[in-house]
Amino acid sequence: MSTNQPLARHTLEAKYRRATIGNWILGAIAVFLGIVVLAQTLTGQSPTTGTSVAAESADGAQTTGGDMEFVRREADDPKAIGDVDAPVVLTEWIDLRCPFCASFSRDTLPVLIEEYVDTGRVRIEFTDVAYFGEQSEDGSVALQAAANQNKYIEYVTAVFDAAPESGHPDLDREVLVGFAEQVGVPDMEQFSADLDDPAVRAQAQAETRNAQQLGVTAVPFFVAGQAALSGAQPVATFREYLDEALAAVE
Repeated sequence: MSTNQPLARHTLEAKYRRATIGNWILGAIAVFLGIVVLAQTLTGQSPTTGTSVAAESADGAQTTGGDMEFVRREADDPKAIGDVDAPVVLTEWIDLRCPFCASFSRDTLPVLIEEYVDTGRVRIEFTDVAYFGEQSEDGSVALQAAANQNKYIEYVTAVFDAAPESGHPDLDREVLVGFAEQVGVPDMEQFSADLDDPAVRAQAQAETRNAQQLGVTAVPFFVAGQAALSGAQPVATFREYLDEALAAVE
């Protein structure tokens, strides 16, 4: 784990162990033409438009190489966990109202943190989108506000821990403020102000537009190296997926 990560993030990762132990310049689906979609299970993802996500490379083979354009690798990124220099970055697109995103966060992510993040092999970077109406966008705004105070990961975890097993949770303003209080956002007055700040909302909206332009039409959606994985797949599937990404950079 990078020493650049805040203490709060170390605390979060300790919780996970106990539980289971930026400018996007390529705004087109063409970004994904070199990516292989390894799996796509409708029962494990929340679709939005019904169109397929990404495409195989022309020869159907997995490509390898450096980071994709959307990988940030910023040392003080509040939306990331793990060593900034980890060999592989796993990017996850999430929506706070997505039940499958919540399932992945509760059931699978803690295992991946223990086996891949804590060992310095994988860094996880999150990107939030709003695919399920106005409350999803409000949730994305709240995440930006939490990120402004270095509480993004804690906020995401709290929302997903409280999410129902199915269906979309109610995320009205009172609920969003309540989660901020729960995770200890230090300046609640600023948090509330950010919820009403047009610039913060514009930032959240831009995240969604970028994801749609990349061809991400369902969540959760993942990219590690130059291979994509869609849906809340079993832990074993993620192990195979990340092991292949690591082998490609060895």
